[in-house]
Amino acid sequence: MSDAAIFAISLGVTLVGLVISWGAYRRRGAGTGLRGAALSLVPLAAAMTGVTEFFVDLAFSPVKWAGVAVAGLAVMLYLASGAMLSRRAGAGGGKAAEGGEGRRSAGRAAKPKRGVEGPAPGGGDPEMAEIEKILRDRGIS
Repeated sequence: MSDAAIFAISLGVTLVGLVISWGAYRRRGAGTGLRGAALSLVPLAAAMTGVTEFFVDLAFSPVKWAGVAVAGLAVMLYLASGAMLSRRAGAGGGKAAEGGEGRRSAGRAAKPKRGVEGPAPGGGDPEMAEIEKILRDRGIS
């Protein structure tokens, strides 16, 4: 498809979208109208930046579809390896768990886990005590 045809189609879609956005602005308010105008400008921006040409070429090119398939395979393999690694680290007690600890200690120290705990021994944090007092005074616990 030629550049002029792609630009003309994108311009037409943008103009129709802007007319619909004007109607939405009149019926539903400025927020809806502005959102519609923003979405209406996307096809024109895509045509002006060349993104549209990429998708038109993609639709008719088996080589580009093969590239998309290879990229999809790469993503699937990456996600599968992440699942396998997390399962191995969660097994506990095995050599993989010991290796994980060795890697962690070689890097930086592990942060202590924070949970919902009671006040720390020795008085706790004075700022937290003040916040808790304000919440109690307002009836929030």
